[in-house]
Amino acid sequence: MLFKILINFLFGYLNIELEGYYIERFINTCISKNIFLWGIKRTKSTILFANIGAGDFKQAAKIAKKHGCRIKIKSKSGLPFIVKKYKKRKIFFILLFLVIIGIYTLSKFVWNIEITGNTKVDSNEILSALEEDGLKVGVLKSKVNTDEIINKIRYQREDIAWIGIELDGTNAIVKVVEADSKPEIIDENDYCNIIATKDAVIEKISAQNGTLMVKEGDTVKKGDVLIAGWMEGKYTGKNYVNANGEVKAKVTYSQSEKIEKKEIKREQTGKNENKYAIKFNNFKINLYKTLSKYEIYDTMYTNKKIKLFSNFYLPIEVIKYTNYEVTETEISYGKEEAKLEGQKRAEEKLNELIEGEISKKDVNITEYETYYDVKVTYEVIEQIGTKEKIGF
Repeated sequence: MLFKILINFLFGYLNIELEGYYIERFINTCISKNIFLWGIKRTKSTILFANIGAGDFKQAAKIAKKHGCRIKIKSKSGLPFIVKKYKKRKIFFILLFLVIIGIYTLSKFVWNIEITGNTKVDSNEILSALEEDGLKVGVLKSKVNTDEIINKIRYQREDIAWIGIELDGTNAIVKVVEADSKPEIIDENDYCNIIATKDAVIEKISAQNGTLMVKEGDTVKKGDVLIAGWMEGKYTGKNYVNANGEVKAKVTYSQSEKIEKKEIKREQTGKNENKYAIKFNNFKINLYKTLSKYEIYDTMYTNKKIKLFSNFYLPIEVIKYTNYEVTETEISYGKEEAKLEGQKRAEEKLNELIEGEISKKDVNITEYETYYDVKVTYEVIEQIGTKEKIGF
């Protein structure tokens, strides 16, 4: 809302008076046609005062006529009307000259960095790497060596296959192509072993090709050879092969959760309030004088950078703070309640890890002075074999 008001100030706005019996219909139609009204006041049931963008007035006048309302302009405000009022004075030309110089000066800097194409690599990591190599908000564009930055990042990071940097206006557009971590492809004619992918206890193993190196009941470590990629005959000697077979094993997963004997449960009430601030590069001005009206609250914020054109960003941000009212309730856990709560939390995490069938589940709880430690252990039957080329 604050952003829209700021834009309307730049392009001019009108204070209007609307009179008629169908004011609500007029407002609803304006909303449906994206005509922004603010500062709405009603002195009587048939009279309304509001602010409207100068560019929207003609359309609003047609809507008013359609609903049998009379509309008239009470006053004009905003930058265009101020300029018109003082255009014959020297100060206007001085200010205009300063604005032009200011815009020209700002155009020499980078005021926004936009990263696209990344899904796995964190944008903050890329921003940190760019900053180390000289590309950051507020830097002179003439000091940015894009080729050097691109080469450094591609050399230092294996998770980025390609990166491109384009300076457009005051915006730096960074396009990223992430590297694919593809598993090694083993041809059926390659000599290979089958090795363990996890620590486990062998439950069932069979070989269609190759030599068994472990048996049922054996404990193996990650990387141990389970089925060797060779076969040996009494008369043929040792021949290397592409090992093939099935390995099922019992894998143990554990997850511990700490449950305090007394915990504070936070819940949002559904009520919230918005506050705003304006940030000029690193200098911030709060547009509110008082603290939140809520005693306990969580805060989330969003920021919107101001730009004149598609890629001409200014070193100005409008920051919106949303405070959500929260209630806090103290919860006391007994041993059985703690066990159930800890088990629930642990199982939610374990269920994201397991791939096979759960054969056994244990829940243990240990009591300490101020908390309980709940440990959940799964025994899971799953496939643990993968092929690995034999190195000669």
